[in-house]
Amino acid sequence: MNHHLRGPQLPPPRGPLSAAVTAHLHGTGPLPRPGDAEDADPYGDDLHLALYVCYELHYRGFAGVGPRFEWDPGLLGVRGALEHRFLSALRADTPGHASLDDALGALLVEPVDGTGVTHFLRDSGELWQLREYAAQRSLYHLKEADPHAWVLPRLWGRAKAAMAAVEFDEFGGGRAERVHARLFADLMTDLGLDTGYGRYLDAAPAEMLAVVNLMSLFGLHRELRGALVGHFAEVEITSSPGSRRLAEAMRRTGAGPAAEFFYDEHVEADAVHEQVVRHDVIGGLLDEEPELAADIAFGIDATEYLEDRLARRLLTHWHAGRSSLRTPLDGRTPADGKPPERAPLVRDAREQNALEQEIPHTS
Repeated sequence: MNHHLRGPQLPPPRGPLSAAVTAHLHGTGPLPRPGDAEDADPYGDDLHLALYVCYELHYRGFAGVGPRFEWDPGLLGVRGALEHRFLSALRADTPGHASLDDALGALLVEPVDGTGVTHFLRDSGELWQLREYAAQRSLYHLKEADPHAWVLPRLWGRAKAAMAAVEFDEFGGGRAERVHARLFADLMTDLGLDTGYGRYLDAAPAEMLAVVNLMSLFGLHRELRGALVGHFAEVEITSSPGSRRLAEAMRRTGAGPAAEFFYDEHVEADAVHEQVVRHDVIGGLLDEEPELAADIAFGIDATEYLEDRLARRLLTHWHAGRSSLRTPLDGRTPADGKPPERAPLVRDAREQNALEQEIPHTS
């Protein structure tokens, strides 16, 4: 069986909530009470690992965990309590824009200070930092666009058609070798990372888990369809310039052709997607349900809030020369020396020929 299709092992817990959830899935203990989530840190490791585990049952699940747990009533009750704690904190803490137009307009303005994560990686990032960035982002990119697909049955007309068109591109336009999740796995191979699905879950901090959990939270709830569209808009509108900087970082550090290609592909694709999302997905949704404007703005603002929290962690650790991960890659800290040489790309002849036609070779 292809290891990309298997679910990962259940991760070690990070506190009482995640310990109880994983014990329940192992069949060795009771679930936490829904009220136990009320006092948990809404952005902390314990709550977000527990929530991530609950959500992952709707994707590929975990090795040794039966599919019946996806709709386990007790587990759904716990998930609902975790979601309430997280969503309530987001609504209280997210600095909102005055209107949807303001929120969308802000996305089109490039930061003038150039102090973000992609600026850092482009200008001075080292290969070990790019590897850490990719390892964390793999929690989403190895299922890229999957959370957003849940919104399709909840849209109608122009919004539905436009969203489906963007998703079609994300899923490779009908070509398996161009599925964006596959392209990211190729990037990871260039960087010498394990491409197993969920491989770096235990290494990822709460800030990264929260970013991924937000997509699942919005995607799994029909009442949050507007927020999901807002999240998707934020991702697509800001992706092209950020991807350009990351492609430059990959070239500067000699990360490899597939690593460069993943971000080069997103520069081009997301420049088109940005227009489609703004004019047709959001425009079409507001034509049908204008009352969702505030929810769309909230989705944009909440996404930015969580991405900013993640950026602060990454940059704080990297500026100090420390790993940003809970467990450094390969069991090494940056002070131990350079990461191991990246593994060569291994493909069958058909895939290799297709890639050579699509990826420019760099000197």
